[in-house]
Amino acid sequence: MILNRLEYKQGQADHTLFIKSMVEGKNAILIVYVDDIIVTDDDLQEIKNLKKQLKTKFEMKDLGVMRYFLGVEVGRSKEGLFISQRKYTLNLLKEIGMLACKLADTPLEKGWNVEEKEDTLVEKERYQSLVGRLIYLSLTRPDIAYGVSVISQYMHSPTQKHINAVFHVLRYLKGMPGKGLMFKKINERRIECFVDTNWAGSCEDNRSTSSYYTKLWSNVVTWRSKKQSVVARSCAKAKFCAITQGICEVISLERMMKDLGISLSQPTEVYSDSKSAISIVKNPIQHNRMKHIRINRSFIKKEIEEGGISLSYIPTTDQVANVFTKAVARPEFKLLIGELRMTCIYSST
Repeated sequence: MILNRLEYKQGQADHTLFIKSMVEGKNAILIVYVDDIIVTDDDLQEIKNLKKQLKTKFEMKDLGVMRYFLGVEVGRSKEGLFISQRKYTLNLLKEIGMLACKLADTPLEKGWNVEEKEDTLVEKERYQSLVGRLIYLSLTRPDIAYGVSVISQYMHSPTQKHINAVFHVLRYLKGMPGKGLMFKKINERRIECFVDTNWAGSCEDNRSTSSYYTKLWSNVVTWRSKKQSVVARSCAKAKFCAITQGICEVISLERMMKDLGISLSQPTEVYSDSKSAISIVKNPIQHNRMKHIRINRSFIKKEIEEGGISLSYIPTTDQVANVFTKAVARPEFKLLIGELRMTCIYSST
């Protein structure tokens, strides 16, 4: 392969990532997605050489400094890098005739899924298409993560209630289609992860919703909201499962940093608002009787003992990951989303 010949090594955490280490700690980085490529480097001459070599093997078009990539818009300022999907959002709203719709304050109304009654089915193909596009949009919009997680659970038999929830998410997006994430420059190199769970929050099957979000260099980089696959019989065990998922995510980020040759200045901090879940990690006698708990606990304990990860308690009032586990009222939603440092660099639409 041409990249191997040019001394680029494939990343172990992300196989679409290729890195070339050079003198003085400089790196050349290439990311491939099907037939789209991003190249960045500390040395402009290396970028020119890489482009030249690739053009000998492939038909390529150089689009210059990245401003738009796979539906994601990229902006730059003295503060850092800003990404959003404003154009993608506006195109979606235009296609379904919602550019002039009434705005919503939150992605989902608080307690919308509490009501249980028979409802009429709606066109499945249209529902799946809309939800699929919202899933892609959530790549830069952590504020809609929980709402999209909920509506994506009804792909096979959506009802009028579910399609109304989809439209509610779209009405929320219309309020600020250009909202996105700012990645600011900072010298402190550390990873933080916040995990939370809404125990037995689903009225349909009593399963819990786990969530986490991670901060790299104090910037939000990954997040997840997902219903657990089994019913947890206690809140502590549900939150323990969320801790396990969060630690798996930070291990993946740590491996990516290692691929890039970046050392972390401090151990990765994982925060949970459950003292009971944290005690499961520290108490082998009480919880090792259940195999799945024993396996996960051994995995977490090993990572903590090696010094790369620290598990800490955080008060529930400071747990921002709560916004990924359930629909909350407007005041709480605005407060929690504000902590994610989402912003908009565009004028109001």
